[in-house]
Amino acid sequence: MPGTLLDARAFDETCDAVDDVNVLKSEIWNSKSEFDAQKDKTQFRRYEEACDRVKNFYREQHENQTVEYNIKARVEFKSKKRARMGVWEAIEMLNTLVDESDPDTSLSQIEHLLQTAEAIRRDGKPEWMQVTGLVHDLGKLLFLFGSEGQWDVVGDTFVVGCKFSDKIIYPDTFGNNPDSYDPVYSSEYGIYRPNCGLDNVMLSWGHDEYLYNVLKDQSSLPAEGLAMIRYHSFYPWHRENAYNHLTSPKDLKILEAVRAFNPYDLYSKSDAPCDVEKLKPYYQRLIAKYFPPVLDW
Repeated sequence: MPGTLLDARAFDETCDAVDDVNVLKSEIWNSKSEFDAQKDKTQFRRYEEACDRVKNFYREQHENQTVEYNIKARVEFKSKKRARMGVWEAIEMLNTLVDESDPDTSLSQIEHLLQTAEAIRRDGKPEWMQVTGLVHDLGKLLFLFGSEGQWDVVGDTFVVGCKFSDKIIYPDTFGNNPDSYDPVYSSEYGIYRPNCGLDNVMLSWGHDEYLYNVLKDQSSLPAEGLAMIRYHSFYPWHRENAYNHLTSPKDLKILEAVRAFNPYDLYSKSDAPCDVEKLKPYYQRLIAKYFPPVLDW
């Protein structure tokens, strides 16, 4: 049952293991990232050296992320409210999950969120991008709200409803996904039209897609901020250039935004811990600027 001490520990360990092998290359929001100039980027997303936990996680994810499941997940999202709370309360709730797990983990969720936001802030990026960094992983609350497991919360995302791209990590593990043998879902375009645009495709359900759906009508974040949230785990697209046959000209601007954001998400994990209480007033001010006091989750 998600939410127990054992499940919380396993969730946190999987998140850490997946994050440990994650990256991208890529003052005004779309200027070059400066904070990560000295970081060794070859140490990220080394999936060939990943531990069994990561490999087993992706095998489970790839077997279970079907069109049928994704439709069900979206229907459930629209049919019920999981909580009503403010953004900072949600941050503290997510951090509770980490506090209940292995105390030897290198980062708590709140540290990762603040490190991401602070790296963006130090590079002189706008306030909306800073607060996007602060909230980008709040979709992991799904684990506390009764997810199926970890496979529908974390990990890289990909398109369902058409042929699984060979640019997805561990593509061979889709062998047990029934959509791989469906004559429509396994075709190049599947249920989509050529260059229909990412707004019109279904991404595998997880914390990115969930949080995007929570915030798109409950925040004043610009389109670029919402795209950073929705697509930051969509590595087959923004790193490997997959799905060009489905993207539209509008998606090129979105791609620029996601690539501008991802260095802060990935490389900030090696930064020094943040002073939460010292930073809290600054980010509470930003939260009040871009979000209502209470949101439906």
